[in-house]
Amino acid sequence: MTKNTSMISPFTLLLGAYYFFYFALVGIYIIFMPKVLLELGYSPFDVGIIYAAAPFMRFLLPFIFRHWIALTPGVYMISLILTVLGSILFLGTISQFWLYLLANLLFGAAMGISLPYVETIALSALSGSQYGKVRLWGSLGFMGIALWLGKVLTLPQEALYYLCGTAVLTLVFGASLVKHDNVPHAIADDDITFSLQKYWAFWISIFLMQVGFGGFYNFFTIYETSHGISLEMISWMWSFGVICEIIMLYFQGPLLQRNLLNILQFATLVTAVRWLLLYLYPDSVVITFTSQSLHAISFALYHTAAITYVFSLYTQKKLAQQFFLGIAFGLGGSVGAVLAGQIYGEFLFLGESIITFMAFMVLLIHQKRKKEIL
Repeated sequence: MTKNTSMISPFTLLLGAYYFFYFALVGIYIIFMPKVLLELGYSPFDVGIIYAAAPFMRFLLPFIFRHWIALTPGVYMISLILTVLGSILFLGTISQFWLYLLANLLFGAAMGISLPYVETIALSALSGSQYGKVRLWGSLGFMGIALWLGKVLTLPQEALYYLCGTAVLTLVFGASLVKHDNVPHAIADDDITFSLQKYWAFWISIFLMQVGFGGFYNFFTIYETSHGISLEMISWMWSFGVICEIIMLYFQGPLLQRNLLNILQFATLVTAVRWLLLYLYPDSVVITFTSQSLHAISFALYHTAAITYVFSLYTQKKLAQQFFLGIAFGLGGSVGAVLAGQIYGEFLFLGESIITFMAFMVLLIHQKRKKEIL
């Protein structure tokens, strides 16, 4: 597929709208729902279990698709519909732990299908710099919902209504992208040859990287409020991180022309420092904003470099993106959520820093092995 050279086109507008509402949905789920659960009587350990459910489904999905299902437009459309259904089920199940856990499993499975499908279309159609400039609309959606709900949210149920609304809009704009899908759809049998073993150290590294994010995604709001920082200020902290992310996404094009593996190593090491700052200065607004500025590197630059790197490693493009989402945000996110719920307290971000440094060390092993393979 020829790279789209026009930044203002129906495709890029629809793609930007999908990213905007998809990540606004993610923002509500990550930033506000953990605190809502605590207000409804859930324990930190319960929150960790709940937030392990959706990522765990993202981890299982690629193995299912590898053997039995192809990621076709029809399957993608079903995932968008199930995302809406899952968010509606939250309304009726949130007061009952086990039913709410089941609803999260459905929600996680649906979310884990749609994003890899769209990411593959975007990477096939856009250059590296174009991708960043469209993908930043997801960051704007995440930031916008953080600022808005941080100001107006008063009752727990209100967050659920916003969750349902953004899920519906994700469906609307996501459905419009199907006609722009020109990536070949391999049958499931073609994906059986996909192998994780050849680059095992890389996959372990991205897994550990996301385990290290478990405390941030699921407990940052709770952690900072426990140190006397207001919810509105924390919303600004989330938003500041996203602003830095947006700036990086817009200007990262020239960086992505360099060695992607070196970029991943640098971003992983910076992330270890980021968590260490949160451990050392948990009640410092200035240091916390400083650590949030590093989101430009630890998320924006890392994520774009990682999905581009995976895209270049494998011929099974959609399955490779599913495995990236599944192993990183799926298994890594699931283990990270449970682990963070277990160790939540004074040493939470010290543990996250150590885990992330381990991810950096394993990435060095991958670099050495890749040279030997080639």
